[in-house]
Amino acid sequence: MSSERINLPIMRLDHEVELPTYAYEGDAGLDLRSNEDVVLQPLERRLISTGLAIAIPEGYAGFVLPRSGLAYREGLSMANAPGLIDAHYRGELKLCAVNLDGENPISISRGERIAQLVIQKVPVVNLVEVEELDSTDRGTGGFGSSGV
Repeated sequence: MSSERINLPIMRLDHEVELPTYAYEGDAGLDLRSNEDVVLQPLERRLISTGLAIAIPEGYAGFVLPRSGLAYREGLSMANAPGLIDAHYRGELKLCAVNLDGENPISISRGERIAQLVIQKVPVVNLVEVEELDSTDRGTGGFGSSGV
């Protein structure tokens, strides 16, 4: 089965930075690397440079997500996960990293893979105001409504 492919224009702001890659064939996320050496103290948030800029095509958006292994082993996450990159943004990709470990700092080396970029198709939504919504089995049941 073939999957849809799109071209994603990418520009190196630092000519030494490595371009994002998929770790395995069929992966959804391209690995993003830090473009600087950083030590995140416990519970610290920080923007981390990637040295890259991209031009996401109209009708798509980019989503920055934590790498699961680093999140599990060290507590490295993205404070705004998923981070949203709109199609019209042309500035440097920066990662809003957070150290969720309350005791240990996290050392990040320049060139280390620390996040993933997923590009997804997103529709333009037309809001249609109504007096009431259609009913469903779930109804207004929210957090925890489906049980454990």
